[in-house]
Amino acid sequence: MIRRFALPLLFAIAALPLGSCGKKTPTLNLLVWEGYADPSFVHAFEEQYHCKVSASYMGSSDELVAKLRGGSAGNYDVISPSSDVATMIASAGLAAPLDLSKIPSYTRLSPQLTSLPLVRMNSQVYGVPFMWGPNPLIYDATTLRHAPESWNVLWDPKYRGKISVWDDLSTVYMAAQILGYDKPDPAQLYNLSDEQLEAVKKKLLELKPNIRKMWATGGELTNLFQNHEVVAAMGWPLMTNQLRKINFPVGETIPKENTTGWIDHLMITAGSEQKELAHKFLEYMVDARTQKKVTDVTGYTPANPTAAQFMSADEIKSLHLDDVDNYQKRIYFWQNVPRRAKYNEIWNEVKAAQ
Repeated sequence: MIRRFALPLLFAIAALPLGSCGKKTPTLNLLVWEGYADPSFVHAFEEQYHCKVSASYMGSSDELVAKLRGGSAGNYDVISPSSDVATMIASAGLAAPLDLSKIPSYTRLSPQLTSLPLVRMNSQVYGVPFMWGPNPLIYDATTLRHAPESWNVLWDPKYRGKISVWDDLSTVYMAAQILGYDKPDPAQLYNLSDEQLEAVKKKLLELKPNIRKMWATGGELTNLFQNHEVVAAMGWPLMTNQLRKINFPVGETIPKENTTGWIDHLMITAGSEQKELAHKFLEYMVDARTQKKVTDVTGYTPANPTAAQFMSADEIKSLHLDDVDNYQKRIYFWQNVPRRAKYNEIWNEVKAAQ
């Protein structure tokens, strides 16, 4: 039946004006964290594969999940979920299994990351580790002359109206760490009881007078520091990097309580119609040369340790590639939160309180 139409169709195409025969440039749509689609490294991919990369940015893991579950999954080809929701995205059928034969650089990624069960399901792999890092305490080094020893500095009454926290569950985890709920098992941060969550809520409500604003995007926090509206915050190395580039006197530290952190994965959505191109993009993004360029923009640690060959000794040290094991002991990587809805309920109550 189909062959019967082949010849008339051929004549119809031949009769079209030459201008309409141009092949449409394929577009790869991303929903990723800020810094993950910078022209400094994305442009070369567009040139190489004659395509366009169009990026949207998310402000939290919950925003990503809401968009995927809200029917927008088909609008995006590649996403960059962190380790707190990557497992759920894979198990919910929102991501496509990867063909690792099309991602040869996968074998060069850190075994500490690829060996984790986060994106493995039924003997298939649903994501490639891309970047990782902590949620450090960032501070204005002209106001705080020494690196704060504890997260408790955010509660200091002398910084009333001068503190920012992330509008994200990471702030819940941070308060839980101050209360010691990560002892003896850091995984408890992601499995808090109702009683523990109530204590966390009480602790965060005590912080409210100090909060100038809860930031939602990296650029927003960078601006808050730049405009001298805040002097300390939980942030990302991205903001530290941005502030250093404009010569702002910024400091970054992991306090004595340690901190939470994330492993960002690149995944291909189940609804993507550009899976072939998306595989090429994943390979390009975890290649050592690209990884170096991403760290230049974000200040994050690359999942591909061979990127170190393109770095100076100072860069290797600042990214902790010279002592990964000890550095990771200070970071409690996000895990799946079974009672995520309850955590969000507590966090929303904190935000709504006057």
